[in-house]
Amino acid sequence: MHIVVLILIELLVVIGLSRLMGLGFERIKQPLVIGEIVAGIMLGPSLLGWLAPTWKAALFPVEVLPSLEVLAQIGLIFFMFLIGLELNPKYLRGNLKIAVLISHVSILVPFSLGCLLALLLYPLVSNGDVSFTAFALFLGAAMSITAFPVLARIITENNLQNSRLGTLALTCAAVDDVTAWCVLALAIAVTRTNSMAGAIPTILFSSLYIAGMVTIGRQFLKNLSKYYDRKGKLPQFLVAIIYMGVVASALITEVIGIHFIFGAFLLGAVMPKNAGLTRELAEKTEDFVLVFLLPLFFAYSGLKTEVGLLNSPDKWLLCLAVVGVAIIGKYVGTYIAARVSGIDKRESAALGWLMNTRGLTELIVLNIGLELKVISPLLFTMLVIMALVTTFMTSPLLEWTYPKRLIRLDVTDTEAAETSPEAQQIYRVLVPVANPKTQKGLINLALAIAGTRPNAIVHPLSLVEIQENYAFASMPIEADRLVEQRRIQIDSLVQSIQPPEVRARLRPIVRVSSDIARETSRIAALDHTDLVLVGWHRPAFDQNRLGGRVGQILSSARADVAVFVDRGLQQICKILVPYAPSLHDELGLELALRLLMNGEHIQLQVLRVTSPETPAGELSREFTEVLAQLAPSVRSRIETPILETYLDPLQAVVDHSVTVDLTIAGASRAWGSERQTLGRYADALVTQCVSSLLITRKYSQVTSHLASVLDIHPNESQVEQL
Repeated sequence: MHIVVLILIELLVVIGLSRLMGLGFERIKQPLVIGEIVAGIMLGPSLLGWLAPTWKAALFPVEVLPSLEVLAQIGLIFFMFLIGLELNPKYLRGNLKIAVLISHVSILVPFSLGCLLALLLYPLVSNGDVSFTAFALFLGAAMSITAFPVLARIITENNLQNSRLGTLALTCAAVDDVTAWCVLALAIAVTRTNSMAGAIPTILFSSLYIAGMVTIGRQFLKNLSKYYDRKGKLPQFLVAIIYMGVVASALITEVIGIHFIFGAFLLGAVMPKNAGLTRELAEKTEDFVLVFLLPLFFAYSGLKTEVGLLNSPDKWLLCLAVVGVAIIGKYVGTYIAARVSGIDKRESAALGWLMNTRGLTELIVLNIGLELKVISPLLFTMLVIMALVTTFMTSPLLEWTYPKRLIRLDVTDTEAAETSPEAQQIYRVLVPVANPKTQKGLINLALAIAGTRPNAIVHPLSLVEIQENYAFASMPIEADRLVEQRRIQIDSLVQSIQPPEVRARLRPIVRVSSDIARETSRIAALDHTDLVLVGWHRPAFDQNRLGGRVGQILSSARADVAVFVDRGLQQICKILVPYAPSLHDELGLELALRLLMNGEHIQLQVLRVTSPETPAGELSREFTEVLAQLAPSVRSRIETPILETYLDPLQAVVDHSVTVDLTIAGASRAWGSERQTLGRYADALVTQCVSSLLITRKYSQVTSHLASVLDIHPNESQVEQL
C-alpha cells in the first residue's frame, strides 16, 4: 500500500478514536486529554498489538513511523507556541510572592524525591547509556511537572477562576511551568553533553537567546501587534510571518542544544498580549493543531507505551513507587508551603491536588526523555501511567476536598448557595435564561409565581458554555470576558423589569459550565430551589419528545420543574388548571393558587374531565383544606371546579384554553418511564393548546409551594400519600 494512503487511513483511525475516547472521558467529568492519551495507548502494543498484532503491524508498519513522528512533532511545536501565547502575565501578578514560594517548594520536594528514587531505578530500568546525573535530572523534572493547560480547564469547569483558590492555583502553575521548563532545559543540555561542565556553553547560549527574545524579539512583535491594530483583523500575511517565527525559533533552540519546543514556547510567551491578536491567532491555529495534529502525538506516544513490559510483580511495585512518589512529593510540597503561607487546611489540600495535574505536559517531557534515550521504554511506560493516574484523580479529589457547595464566586452566588435554615425558608425560583434579550416573559412569569413578599427570590440563571478545547491557560480569562458580557446582558434584562420593588426580588447568577443541564440541576440542589422554570424555545416537540437541555433538566433536576410554552403572554387574567388526582396536577394547582394570591384580578378555573374510560377525580383533602384557608376575596375568584364529559379529555382542555391566558397542566402520570417525554397528554397539549402553557413536573419529595404564602406545611397524610 502506498505510504500516503496508509498515513491517511491512520489519520482517520487516530482522530476518530481520539474524539470518541475524549468525549467518553468528558462524560465522567474528566479532561478531554485523558481520553486522547488513552486512545493513543489503545492503538499501541498495550491493547491493539496485544489483541490483534497483525492488525497493529498492518496499520502502523515500521516504515510509516518516521512520517507519523514528523507530523506529531510539528503538532507539538505549534501546541507549545499556543501554550506560550496563552500564558498571560495576569497570572504572575496576584499573590506572586506566595505563589513563588508554593510553586518552588512544590517543585523542590518532588524533584528531590525523584532524585532519591533515581538511586533505586537507575541500575534497574535505565538504558545505561546516560549518566546518573542526566537520569536523575530527568526523573526529578518528570516528578515536578504541573500541566498548566489542563489545570486551567479543571479550574474553569469548577467555576474557581474568580476564587482565591483558583487564582492562586493558576499563579502557582504559571510559575511552576516556567521553572520546570528551565529544569528540563538543563536536563537536556546535560544529557546531550553527558556532563554538567559540558552543558555550560548550552546554558550560556540559551540565556543569551532568551534575553534577545525578551528585548529585541518582543519589540519586533510589538510592531506586528500595532500593524494588527491598524488593520483591525489578522491577515494571512501576518499569520505567515508569525508561523515562520515559530519555526525559526524552534530551529534556533534545537541548534543551541536544548529542544525545539522551547523556541516555540518562548516565541508564544513573548508575544504581546493584545487581546484581539491573541484570540484571533489562537482561533486560527488551535482547531487544526488540537483536532488534527495533536492526536497524532498521542498515537505516536501510545505506540511507544508498552504496558506488557510490566510483566512481573517487582516491576509493578516499581511502577507503584513511581506513582506514589509523584503524588506524595507534589501534594506534600504544595500543602506545607501553602500552610506556611497562611492558607487554611482545606484550600491547601485542594491546591495540593490541583498541582498534581500532569496531563499532556508530562507526556511531552517523557517523549523528550525517550527520544534522548535518558529513560528506557519500561520507565517511559511507568511514567505514562503516573501521568494518567495523577491527572485522572484531580477532579474527584478536588470535589472531595473542596466541594462545589463551598465555592464562592461572588456575592450573588454566595447568597444562592446559602444552606442556613433561614435561607432554606425562602421561596426560590430558578430561571435558566438562554437568551437574555428574548426571555423577559419568562422572568415576569417567575416573578408572578414568586410574588413580592420579602421571602421570595427569583434567580435568573445564565450559564456560559465553555468549548471542548482543554488546552489553553487563557480559558479562565476568556471565561471572565464572556461572563462579563453575559452579566451586562442580564443586568439590562433586570433593569427592564418594573416596578423597582418587583425588580428587587431578582438575584442573577452568571457562571461558566461545560454541561448546561447538569450545572442547572446542581445549582438547583445547592440553592434549595423550590421551582425550576424553564422556557421552551421550539414551536413544537419533535415526535412529541423533549430532547435537548430542557429534557435533561426535567430528568435530572432534584426540584419541581415547570416548562413554559409562551404563546405571546402579555398579562395573566384567567388561568385554567385541568385537574386529575396526580402529583403533577397538584403541583399545577399549587402554582395556580400562588399566582391567584399574588395577583388581585386573576380568575382561576379548575377543570375536571370525565370520560367513559376516566372518571373525574375529586380534589385531594389537603387542597380542600388549603382552599378553606384562603381569604374570601381570593376564593371568590375561583370558579367551582368545572365537571365536563368528553370522549377525549385532551379536547376538553384545548376547548377551554381558548378563553384563558394561561393553562397549567401536570405532566402525565407515566412521566419518567422514558425520561425524555412528558407523556402523550402533555406533549399533545404543547402543539394544540391555544393559550400559553405551563407544564408541571413534580419531584418525588414533599414540598409545598403554598407554605411561604399561607404558613402551612405538609402533614403526615401527604407523606403517606406520596
